[in-house]
Amino acid sequence: MRTSRALDGAIAGAVGSAVLNVVSYLDMALRARPASGTPEETAGRLAGVAHVDLGSGERAANRRSGLGPVLGYATGIAAGTVYAVLAGDRRVPAPLAVALLGGGVMAASDGSMTVLGVTDPRTWGRSGWIADLVPHLAYGAAAAATLRRLRPPA
Repeated sequence: MRTSRALDGAIAGAVGSAVLNVVSYLDMALRARPASGTPEETAGRLAGVAHVDLGSGERAANRRSGLGPVLGYATGIAAGTVYAVLAGDRRVPAPLAVALLGGGVMAASDGSMTVLGVTDPRTWGRSGWIADLVPHLAYGAAAAATLRRLRPPA
């Protein structure tokens, strides 16, 4: 039972992560803004903390470029898994589930980037917070809806 909850949560987290990325790419297209470099910088900092050599020059940059999005998916999948296991068989109201999932993954990603010195949310303006909040709420909505679909009421 617990294994199937964890698997359902992982699936919901993966769906949420895909939706988060789509919303972020749409924001880039609509506002003509560049891609954020924080995922790649986070990957590089984590590799440094873990004493993992990514190589040098273009090879290291390419590895950071690949690892950044993978870390995002790992965070989203882990958040969905943890949520599903902790929620168990309880039917959390949809708005609360969206807030818990979206807020949880936002806290995990922003918190880790802050600890690593990649960003400082205290310096973000209103548009920066909105640009961060909207995709994370989309993550929460997609993950919650997927989990609800995978675990219908008995």
